[in-house]
This record gives sequence, structure tokens and C-alpha cells, in this order.
Amino acid sequence: MERERSAIVELFTKGHPSREILKILKLPLNRRKFVYRTIRRYKDTGKVEDRARSGRPCSVTTPSLGKVIAQRIRRNPRRSIRKMALDLKVSRCAMTKIVKRDLGMSSFKRKKVHFLSQLVKEKRVARCKGALGRYAVENLEKILFSDEKIFTIQEATNVQNDRILASSPSKVDEKFRYVSRIQNPKSVMVWAGVSKMGRTPLVFVPQGVKINSINYREMVLEPVLKNIGRDMFGGTSFVFQQDGAPAHTSNVTQSWLHDNFPGFITKEEWPSYSPDLNPMDYSVWSILETKACVNSHTSIKSLKRKLCQEWNKIPKKPSVLLLRPCQIELHV
Repeated sequence: MERERSAIVELFTKGHPSREILKILKLPLNRRKFVYRTIRRYKDTGKVEDRARSGRPCSVTTPSLGKVIAQRIRRNPRRSIRKMALDLKVSRCAMTKIVKRDLGMSSFKRKKVHFLSQLVKEKRVARCKGALGRYAVENLEKILFSDEKIFTIQEATNVQNDRILASSPSKVDEKFRYVSRIQNPKSVMVWAGVSKMGRTPLVFVPQGVKINSINYREMVLEPVLKNIGRDMFGGTSFVFQQDGAPAHTSNVTQSWLHDNFPGFITKEEWPSYSPDLNPMDYSVWSILETKACVNSHTSIKSLKRKLCQEWNKIPKKPSVLLLRPCQIELHV
């Protein structure tokens, strides 16, 4: 602490403002008050030592306890402030002061990520470099991104951001306070695709039908994809993208695409476990679900109707040719 104060005063006497001192000493933003107080103390007394205090000296949040806590956190950063306070027999308030004020630490959420083996990581790097080399010079408007998603009749909710404003939860109507959940809700699988030039129609997979290579070709590729070049790209060629689902990567599907759309992205080219590369995954599906499932539905028919309504509201370039009707329902 004394060393930091001396460094702050030295920089201040050389003409550095407080913000620059924070950056030079690489102090976190929550130490700004410490810098301001040190400078003010130096201006008032000409010293950096603590002023004489009238109260009793600090007996809990001591440097020695701070070192113990820092060592524990270093061994296991998932420790909670409440449990450490119980283990060391100090108050939660004192523990919070040591962790946040003295150690300069904050709480961060752990993130869920795909497990990637070293082999998968190396393949991803190689395939991403290949994709950059292939599409960096080409027009991205020619790429059609596609994906499937299962929608349920239940209300969609975001547990992190879905909040209600009230003086007390008990004063809010139950329909706003709770999000009901049932076991095995009715659901429907939907296929769709987007590009910079527009969007495809939604394709609803019939109940009880499993998407294998044959169904994928008969329900999606042949009735929808063959018309995309005319309806969306004005009769010119385009690049078709799909993920690594078994029905997509089978020899039957890959062979059909090679014969009909030789410019498609093959299973050897697309990086596996890459939802961050497909706008359907990281943007479009969540927008559609938020709009279409803002309330629960009483039936699959109601869900499909709402999905179509909201899908057609997603903006597209006005110059794009009108797409085919929103819904395509096929039975096998």
C-alpha cells in the first residue's frame, strides 16, 4: 500500500493527472478513490502516511487476512464470499471489502462453451483459414446460411434478462410473475435460411418424422433450394451453407448437393461446432423465438401461424424479389 502511494505521488509531482496514473500503474477502475485520496492527502499534509486516527485500529480487514484470502482464491477462484466469510469467521461485509477493495477483484459469470479436443481445435483453425481465403474476396451476398430449430408451444423466457418492475413480487399478477413449464411440451422442428439478399420460406417438419438424408432431400433441398437461385438470387449461382448434422453430412446429401449446387460448402470445409459463424444460430432464431413465443400457445397450429407472421416481419432488402409463401408443409 505504501509503495503504491509513493508511486502515485511521484507521478502526480511529475504532472500526470489521476486518470493517467491509473493507466500507468495498471490499477483497476475500482481503485480510483484510492488514487484521489492519496493525492488529496499529499496536497493537505505533504505526506503519504496515514493520518492519526481517533478510532480503534483495524483488526479484521488486515493485510495478513488479505494474503490468506488471496491464496485461497488463487487455489480455487470459484469460492464464494459468503462461504469464505463463514470459514474464516468474519462478517460478509468485511470479506466483501477485502475481496473488492483491497484485492481489486470482481465476480464474473462462468460461460458455457463447446468441449473441443485438441484435434477439433486444429481442424477448426485450418477450416476457418480456408473459409477466409475462399470468401474474403467473394461477395458474401451469395452465401445462403441455413439451420434447423425446435420450437415449443411454451412461452420463451430469458432467465437473465426477463425481469418485472414492482414494489413487491406479490403485487404483480401471476401471469407476469411466473413462467409456466410442462413436461414434454408439443413442439415442431423448423428449417429456414437467410442471406444478405433475403430469406427462405419456413419449412415445418411433420410430427413424428425424423430428419434423415432422404427426408432432408425431399422436404428441403428439392422443393426449396432449387427455387432459391431464381427467387432470391435472380437466377445466378449461390453458395449453400449447412451445419454438421448427420443428415447434412451423409454421402447421399453431399453427393446430391455436389451434382446440383457444386459451389456449396462441403462437410470438410465448414468448421464444426461453429454457431458463432452462422447468423441463424447467433441472431435470427433468437429474434424469431422472442417475437413468436412471447406468450404460450394452445396448439401447434397457433405456434406455426405466429412463426409465419413474425418471420415475414423480419426486414429484408426491398429490391429483393418476393419470396414464395412463408410456409411449406410436406408429408411423407
